Amino acid sequence: MGEHAKYLLVDTKVLPDVFLRVVQAKRLLAQGKADSLSQAAKMAGISRSALYKYKDFVHNYDESLRENILNISATLEDRPGVLSAVLGELSRFHANVLTVNQNIPFDGVAPVSLSVRYDRGDGEDALLEALQALSGVVDVKIVTSR
Repeated sequence: MGEHAKYLLVDTKVLPDVFLRVVQAKRLLAQGKADSLSQAAKMAGISRSALYKYKDFVHNYDESLRENILNISATLEDRPGVLSAVLGELSRFHANVLTVNQNIPFDGVAPVSLSVRYDRGDGEDALLEALQALSGVVDVKIVTSR
């Protein structure tokens, strides 16, 4: 066995419990529920040394990040509340906003690109129509969807 894979995707059912607890501790830190590595380790039920040993090597794989991603391109009027209305409409459709990039306005409009996780419960067309109907939205289209 000369070459080894750098990464393995392993079902958690066969892993020692410590790896799941490391992920839990890291989540507690990221969410601000623990103030330090020591506190996170204690809350997750592992030793601080185990957390230090594995924290940079054990990561949670979120399969949902691979699926249901929409990349949306929009042109919005340069006035207060337009982007907020778009974000509100996305929330109403239960779309989880992953990224927002609004460029500097030019000629009274600003280009915006958004990546959202969307389960397509109401369909992409319904979401697109709702966004297009918003006041201040000049143009909106779905660039890619997975």
